[in-house]
Amino acid sequence: MGKGRLEAFSDGVIAIIITIMVLEMKVPHGEHLKDLQPLLFVFLSYVLSFVYVGIYWNNHHHLLQACTRVSGAILWSNLHLLFWLSLFPFATGWMGENEFASIPTALYGFVLLMAAIAYVILQQAIIRAQGDESILKRAIGSDWKGRLSPLLYVASIAIAFWQPAVAEALLVIVALIWLIPDRRIESVLSEVQE
Repeated sequence: MGKGRLEAFSDGVIAIIITIMVLEMKVPHGEHLKDLQPLLFVFLSYVLSFVYVGIYWNNHHHLLQACTRVSGAILWSNLHLLFWLSLFPFATGWMGENEFASIPTALYGFVLLMAAIAYVILQQAIIRAQGDESILKRAIGSDWKGRLSPLLYVASIAIAFWQPAVAEALLVIVALIWLIPDRRIESVLSEVQE
């Protein structure tokens, strides 16, 4: 099976996720800037989640560039990732509506952790399907970002019960780490094409 259907389906699901998140922000009744104040936490949680979804979309695109054939394991691993990403709107809305309270923040961190684990599972499924000379295997190398992120998510989940603001700061740090596009796959692909 080619990867075109997988890419198209994933892009569609990710676009729907972003749409659902923005639709959760209700328009305030009033014409003054102060009328927006109750939406501050909802907006901030939306921005953070939008950045995370954008990071996943970008890295998913690069991941599939390194994929030459799609196996059943890749299809199921991709669906597993999309499942956790599809929970972003719920976790985002609950955290924003409750002004970053402890339990909603911990749940948000848990959803991010599970999405990160699902992404690693998808990476490994692609590497197994492509064989020992996998472009992706060569590209990811030591993957310090991939190892550090789950640790920060776990720390964020634990800290959320005592210091939700610190937990949020950790989640922002992970997003900032990944905000700089990962060019490892592009570099290896350009080497292979030369």
